[in-house]
Amino acid sequence: MAKSSNPEGKTGVRIVVAGDRGTGKSSLIVTAAAETFPTNVPRLLPPTRLPEDFYPDRVPITIIDTSSNPEDRGKLAEELKRADAVVLTYACDQPETLNRLSTFWLPELRQLEQLRLIIIEQVKVPVIVVGCKLDLRDDQQQVSLEQVMSPIMQQFREIETCIECSAYKHIQGGFSIDFCFLLRVLICTYVTTDIIMIPEVFYYAQKAVLHPTGPLFDQETQTLKPRCVRALKRIFILCDHDRDGALSDAELNNFQVKCFNAPLQPSEIVGVKRVVQDKLVEGVNERGLTLTGFLFLHALFIEKGRLETTWTVLRKFGYNNDIKLSDDLIPYSSFKRAPDQSVELTNEAIEFLKGVYELFDSDLDNNLRPIEVEDVFSTAPEKYGSQFEICFFNFLLLDCNPTESGPWNDAPYKDAAEKTALGGLSHDAFLSEWALMTLLDPARSLENLIYIGYPGDSSSAIRITRRRRLDRKKQQSERNVFQCFVFGPANAGKSALMNSFLG
Repeated sequence: MAKSSNPEGKTGVRIVVAGDRGTGKSSLIVTAAAETFPTNVPRLLPPTRLPEDFYPDRVPITIIDTSSNPEDRGKLAEELKRADAVVLTYACDQPETLNRLSTFWLPELRQLEQLRLIIIEQVKVPVIVVGCKLDLRDDQQQVSLEQVMSPIMQQFREIETCIECSAYKHIQGGFSIDFCFLLRVLICTYVTTDIIMIPEVFYYAQKAVLHPTGPLFDQETQTLKPRCVRALKRIFILCDHDRDGALSDAELNNFQVKCFNAPLQPSEIVGVKRVVQDKLVEGVNERGLTLTGFLFLHALFIEKGRLETTWTVLRKFGYNNDIKLSDDLIPYSSFKRAPDQSVELTNEAIEFLKGVYELFDSDLDNNLRPIEVEDVFSTAPEKYGSQFEICFFNFLLLDCNPTESGPWNDAPYKDAAEKTALGGLSHDAFLSEWALMTLLDPARSLENLIYIGYPGDSSSAIRITRRRRLDRKKQQSERNVFQCFVFGPANAGKSALMNSFLG
């Protein structure tokens, strides 16, 4: 996989190290920066900067040492307020400092979080728990890190990883939550390693910031989040060029090149499909990797702690950390218009929508049922409820109550188009809903066009109409959509007149 560069446009990551006095905070920082154990360590270090080439993501890190003295509590809170991630330390040779994680430090961080002191744009700050001075632990005090930390990690979900290390001997061991979401079981895998460099402690912290778990995975239910499923489904559809419901070997290779700038060898493609098919028979068919298999692969990446793989894919297709399309994909400047101008769909966009209608009107009865409308918008990050998602979440053993999906369930769209006798939308009614949304809220219309797979440049989907005064002067109009305001006193029949057009 290719190395990423500045994920989400991050220009730096600020990591604050906190913990009880004497737990090795300063030694940990110095050893990480210098890759050697210091003989003399100041009680409080100035900010330490790790350059951008220190880790593969090429994002510089600033590490902030903190004092645990009571008189410095205010400064500590201020530093935590500015943190992108928190490294919380305890001393392996002092069991009381481990106990204070759950009795003091983690509740303290929770309290600060509730006060919005360590919440940045509603995103919870990840916590990395690090046990220092592993070489000083008494042999008779040896305990399983997994056994000790698993209940704490389940209580405090903001903990991303737990590590025990020795800055003096440069050794490290640890475990992280390994999410086997298919079984809805929390599995904590203990991992020991030989001579892993201490800088990896801060790599885990940086990784938790640049490739966060929260937007992708629900730790309470142990499942992929619906918005993540929707985004991956859209990506799958965009890569399925022949629209046969599966990624062929060529399509899978094109996907790999687009996301990671490296092709897959034929043997690697066979291996990927074998991994999926061994676990999920319906994940592969005679045409290639199915949508279910594609989602399973990403679930497997997350299960194995390879969140950067899924994030690389999402970001290559324009998603931000909220798993929404980045604002720069929407040409807001294109919507500037005079009061007597309006916004309409172009012929290219209308032809695309005609194809969408035909694709989802599977029984060809010129009646797009509500459930089929939901499927049209099943790749947009709104309330979930498409039939595919219901089946997929049931497959994950997750109970879910489907709700209406799509942008037309509320006024002014809900009753704006004529319904068929079966309660669905005809071809013309479907296009009318799009025309109305483009007229009233062009940004939302264009955004939804992109979400459902519009393949062209976004600016080619809309156009600004000619000014009305020019239409009057030329006594002709190029508009396809006209606004007509109906005025009259109460009970004069205005609504009845309008409803008569809807049948």
